[in-house]
Amino acid sequence: MKELNPFISNGMLEAILVGGPNDMPVELRTQLVQHGQEKVKIPHYGGHEHFERGDNCLSPIVYMWTGRTRVAE
Repeated sequence: MKELNPFISNGMLEAILVGGPNDMPVELRTQLVQHGQEKVKIPHYGGHEHFERGDNCLSPIVYMWTGRTRVAE
């Protein structure tokens, strides 16, 4: 795994998304988030994967999978 720079610019941080579906592409598991952002929602196969920030203060910031919602048709 590549080493991440936790501070990008303009208050944006690199974060790693952990858990969720096994078929979620690796490139989606690294995201830019705003400083203090508690939740991340990623569109994936007709739904959204939800991740919440862990209690860690370490770098990189880790968001854990909390569930999935389907897109209403």
